[in-house]
Amino acid sequence: MTVKERIQRTIRGEPVDHLAAQPMVMMFASKHAGIRFIDYTRDGLKMAEAQLKTAEDFGLDCLLTCSDPAREVIDIAGEGSVDWFTDQGPAINEGRAALADKARLRRFKLPDPLGGGRMHDRVKSIEFMRRRAGPEMSIVGWVEGPLALAAELRGLNTIMMDFVDDPAFVRDLLAFTAEVAMAYAPAQIAAGADTIGMSDAAASMMGPALYAEFLWPEQKRVFDFLKERHPRVLRRQHMCGNTTALAEKMRELPVDIYEIDFPADLRRVRAALGAQRVICGNVSTITDLLEGTPETVYAACRRCHEICGRFHIVGGGCEISPLTPPENLRAMFEYARQHKPEEHVAC
Repeated sequence: MTVKERIQRTIRGEPVDHLAAQPMVMMFASKHAGIRFIDYTRDGLKMAEAQLKTAEDFGLDCLLTCSDPAREVIDIAGEGSVDWFTDQGPAINEGRAALADKARLRRFKLPDPLGGGRMHDRVKSIEFMRRRAGPEMSIVGWVEGPLALAAELRGLNTIMMDFVDDPAFVRDLLAFTAEVAMAYAPAQIAAGADTIGMSDAAASMMGPALYAEFLWPEQKRVFDFLKERHPRVLRRQHMCGNTTALAEKMRELPVDIYEIDFPADLRRVRAALGAQRVICGNVSTITDLLEGTPETVYAACRRCHEICGRFHIVGGGCEISPLTPPENLRAMFEYARQHKPEEHVAC
């Protein structure tokens, strides 16, 4: 069974040879391949090489193109708000936020994902991955979610205050950032991505009411666009942190894979999403993968599988630390290879 078939059949609830495993490896992949992370983020071919090597050596069920929060930001507003580091990803300096002046939003234009910038670099990485990996590997393209990109442009603390101080501006900004995602995803799909992941990390800092009023409609607009225009492409939602309280509303999104971080209550999330929505992740990237042993990782995978049932993809809650012992990550793949989705194992 090919990797792509395994993922697609899991989503449809059809039999597969074993559980799929899709942990989020970025800095881990870079370290494993002996590539500085600044080079991993700046050069899509190096990112592709690192992903391909990690997939070959560990048995990943996807090649992941998520890398950092600054691709769209730089193509929209330049590098003025971005700090670069050698061994970690570029970071947004909120003291120099691109939208410190809210009036600048009116001058922003949708960036060209094929215009030679950092967004284009990801597209070229996908093209290289598809040529090297062939048609049977799953490639996960990536876009910043509406709130994630809004926070990166405006500053996380500032955008949170804007919900109270200037809700009209927030609506305008989220509408713009959703348009950016809808402009970016098709270029990645044309390059060979069969899945589009959308990250909205800051969403876990919102309560259910604000989420439902402001962010959920824009997330739905993006996922509806993908479903209507690219129905064969899988839709994957990633929101870091504790999203338990948002899960009831998240259920209404046309999403194929929900990537659930380890702070969330997996039993409550499963109950809220329903038994037949695919959940990926929830293994702790800290206490299990980073600080644990192969035995604790294996047990954590078993716990998540038991709670999620057959509609489950094995993975960590968020990015795998580059300091994670390789044997711990291998234990995650070992669990996936040794179990079928329908095998409910008691902890």
